[in-house]
Amino acid sequence: MKTLTWLDWLDKVRFIPISSERASVIAPKLSREDLMEAIHCVTPEGRIYRGARAIRFLGMRLPLLVPVALFLWFPGVIWLAEMFYQFISRNRLFFSRIFGCKGACSIMPQRERDQESPTD
Repeated sequence: MKTLTWLDWLDKVRFIPISSERASVIAPKLSREDLMEAIHCVTPEGRIYRGARAIRFLGMRLPLLVPVALFLWFPGVIWLAEMFYQFISRNRLFFSRIFGCKGACSIMPQRERDQESPTD
């Protein structure tokens, strides 16, 4: 989430932590377990994108991620990206130990911004 806040130069996205009460208001159908498994994006219309599809959705709104998002639109690529995303998600504790992260990686400082607005 820290990295995505720094990539959001145009302030198009609002990030809401799982611990926020607003998360259950914005997406009442998602359980805490669902939210812990993958990143989710909720559009103003209420459509929910999960995992690699959420990355693709965000990528079209964050200038540096547009090439990644465009690549994810090629036929079959999103399926492979979902498999890769699930692998990383299932093994994130292992990868965080390898890369020296504790909880959330602390490579970047927290960007000051409003985190209590709905996700675009």
